[in-house]
Amino acid sequence: MSGSSRIVAVLGPTNTGKTHYAIERMLGHRTGVIGLPLRLLAREVYDKIVAIRGPSVVALVTGEERIVPPRAQYWVCTVEAMPEGMGADFVAIDEIQLCADPERGHVFTDRLLRSRGTNETLFLGSDTMRGPISALVPQAQFVRRERMSQLVYSGSRKISRMPARSAIVGFSVENVYAIAELLRRQKGGAAVVMGALSPRTRNAQVDLYQNGEVDYLVATDAIGMGLNLDVNHVAFSSLSKFDGRRMRPLAPNELAQIAGRAGRGMSDGTFGVTGEAPPLDEGVAQAIMDSRFTPMKKLNWRNAALRFGSIDALIDSLEVSPDDEHLIKARPADDLNALKSLSQVTEVVARASDGPSIRLLWDVCRIPDFRGISHAEHASLLEVIYGHLHERGSIPDEFMARQIRRIDQTHGDIDALSKRLAYIRTWTYVAQRKGWVRDESHWRDETRTVEDRLSDALHERLTQRFVDRRTSVLLRRLKQKEALLAEVNDKGEVTVEGEFVGRLEGFRFIPDKSAQGTEAKALKSASLQALAPQFHLRADRFYNAPDTEIDFTDQGGLMWGEYAVGKLVAGAEPLKPMVEVFVDEAAGPDVEQKVQRRLQHFIDRKVAALFEPLLNLSRDEELSGLAKGFAFRMVEALGILPRAQVAQEVKDLDQDARGALRKHGIRFGQFTIFMPLLLKPAPTRLRLVLWALSSGLQEFPEAPPPGLVTVPVAKDAPQGYDTMCGYRDAGERSIRIDMLERLADMLRAEDSRGGFEAKPDMLSITGMTLDQFADLMQGLGYKAERGERPKVKPAPVEQPAAAEADKPTAEEAPASEVAAEEVAAPAEAAAEAGADSLPAEPVSDEPEVEVFYTFTWARQRQPNRGPRREQGQGKGKPRGKPQDGRGKPHGKKGGKPQGAKTFSSRPPKKEKAIDPDNPFAAALMGLKDGN
Repeated sequence: MSGSSRIVAVLGPTNTGKTHYAIERMLGHRTGVIGLPLRLLAREVYDKIVAIRGPSVVALVTGEERIVPPRAQYWVCTVEAMPEGMGADFVAIDEIQLCADPERGHVFTDRLLRSRGTNETLFLGSDTMRGPISALVPQAQFVRRERMSQLVYSGSRKISRMPARSAIVGFSVENVYAIAELLRRQKGGAAVVMGALSPRTRNAQVDLYQNGEVDYLVATDAIGMGLNLDVNHVAFSSLSKFDGRRMRPLAPNELAQIAGRAGRGMSDGTFGVTGEAPPLDEGVAQAIMDSRFTPMKKLNWRNAALRFGSIDALIDSLEVSPDDEHLIKARPADDLNALKSLSQVTEVVARASDGPSIRLLWDVCRIPDFRGISHAEHASLLEVIYGHLHERGSIPDEFMARQIRRIDQTHGDIDALSKRLAYIRTWTYVAQRKGWVRDESHWRDETRTVEDRLSDALHERLTQRFVDRRTSVLLRRLKQKEALLAEVNDKGEVTVEGEFVGRLEGFRFIPDKSAQGTEAKALKSASLQALAPQFHLRADRFYNAPDTEIDFTDQGGLMWGEYAVGKLVAGAEPLKPMVEVFVDEAAGPDVEQKVQRRLQHFIDRKVAALFEPLLNLSRDEELSGLAKGFAFRMVEALGILPRAQVAQEVKDLDQDARGALRKHGIRFGQFTIFMPLLLKPAPTRLRLVLWALSSGLQEFPEAPPPGLVTVPVAKDAPQGYDTMCGYRDAGERSIRIDMLERLADMLRAEDSRGGFEAKPDMLSITGMTLDQFADLMQGLGYKAERGERPKVKPAPVEQPAAAEADKPTAEEAPASEVAAEEVAAPAEAAAEAGADSLPAEPVSDEPEVEVFYTFTWARQRQPNRGPRREQGQGKGKPRGKPQDGRGKPHGKKGGKPQGAKTFSSRPPKKEKAIDPDNPFAAALMGLKDGN
């Protein structure tokens, strides 16, 4: 370079006009090159210069865009795409402080060290670069530029209170979209600007903001790189970002670079935080306002003197460490990682056998991973591209067409379109590389056309999703303090300026759902003129409404007619639930308190009415000792306790204590201790809700249909659900506990050790078939043995003839005669029927078979214990005789039951009284009677 070349570092904070100064200096020379950090900024500068000098002398070169007229004099480029060896009169590098960036810093450092204009070179950036530039470029002169306006820290603000003309900064796509959606709901909409957007989409979004259609901009830190927007306030939604490897806090100078976008020209600006971002440290905030930052010490560097003798030599040259104390070796970039991956592929190594092949491989490895896919997938794509270029000299047209055709689709949502835009950028980059495709002009136009088409579709989707034009108009009129005509009809429908905007449901405003999903919260602000008095009128009417207009749902919701006005929440005790109301904040605290009091009165009265026996039990001061403790257990269990859970407590209760508890309606059943009055449908429904609340369930189980004795067992139901329903699970079905106790009463009279069959009454009270009853009995602990036997049909009943009037009755006749007549009667009836109807049907000799079950107690018994007898039944009947499969006695035909008597010389020992509530009392009494 000529020794007379002037090198100047123009340093200072944002909004000092550095970029504008560089453009003026470049246009003062015959030729010039300016390198910029973003293609969005490059496009902006290109448009400015074209407006001054015309398109015929201005070139634009980025990774994905190349506009080079034949007589180009001024080149506007991204730093990575700057041409080398042009000998331009002027060279400028913007945002030179990016030399310290972990990912791209080595590129900026290379330009700092090696890019020079023949007449003038400018480095534009932050004051923090003064030290490294002085050390590495000793001949550089320094020019300090002061900010043209003040920048003031304004603290933390909610997004809902964000001032107009604000930019809110997020550091991920998800964060940007979430903020933009929130602004759409609360403020009518926002424009979205991200570095990943195409210039066409970005410009369309910026126009939305600049034209005043929306007052808010949501962006990534891309806006910190020189984009000139009409922003008065910058708010950070986070103070940390993912730098490609880890989440790290932003340095003060990085925050200042973004915050400096607020206030353009002579207009002052403010900056602050919002969302989950903590307030800035006082020292950091002051440093940003004063533009005082820690000077940079080290710049990222990568060797530019590459060796292409072999792949290993190239990798070694890229990993050379710097020998200057102001430089540090850059961490491996994507291109170096791709090269290392491809160096392990045998076919690639075989192709890269000479200098030109290795240089081509390196150029392919420098294709950016626009798609953001896995490292392996990106390396695989590069391998395919390298194979085509090395074997054919260019990428086949049919291959390019196939890749572009797959991407050229404008349907789908924002994410789908964003991915397609990222994919087309790869092929746009390939088409821009000289000699990589046969018809460069054709493929550049093709990729540009597809990118434009996708960009327009993405802008449309972004606008549809994040801009509510109707709400934006309403808010603008409110801001201008124009009177809005708002009305609410008797159906709760709210209209503003004659346009339907939503409805009042209970005490909440529900925006119009027909307009792109959930309508903007800002519609509520536009409707407050009508809603404020309406809320008070409704609250008065609700407070005076009878309890019959209010109800609770199985999920704990509280309804006023068809509208949800609150929900139940757990209180200090199961029988004392609390209320959470659904009242819009705009209604005011008076309305909220009135609704809350009315709902609390409702649920308190409902509990008092449906659980009156239980409440009386809890308030009985005459109960003491064990009875009082047991009463507490009953209240805690909402009136139903499985006996197995309190077996010892029941055993410890004496008869007086039990009597006192029975006065309150408590029944001590064999399986359950319960209050029959609380098994009715209404208490059961409320009990399930109260139980679910106190148990902390997220989803409340519903009550079974009322009136059913048995219901199918609820699958995956929480433990204790059957008890709270008033049922007990047994097998595949649950049986109502009061009916179960009636069944237990019947079972006490049966021989549970020797075996018994189901009686018709047992099937009747359960409403089950025999097979279902057998499953139920097994669920209760019985063993059910299935058998078959001939079915005995009852003889037809006939009127006795006069001649037979003297025959003995069945009670008088011997059993053998009765049996003989029962066998003969059907035969005679069949003969008579056959005589009257011809031809006679053949009579089958095979008897009809019926299924029966024999039930025995299957659980292990304690010594001398058996099924208990219910108190009040008196002494039990003797156990029946053992039955065979036909229900007939075992043993000798016509014989009497065999047994032996024992005698003792001792006086009879007074036995301990059998507890009538003992589950095996009946068996004990049966054993006593049998002995």
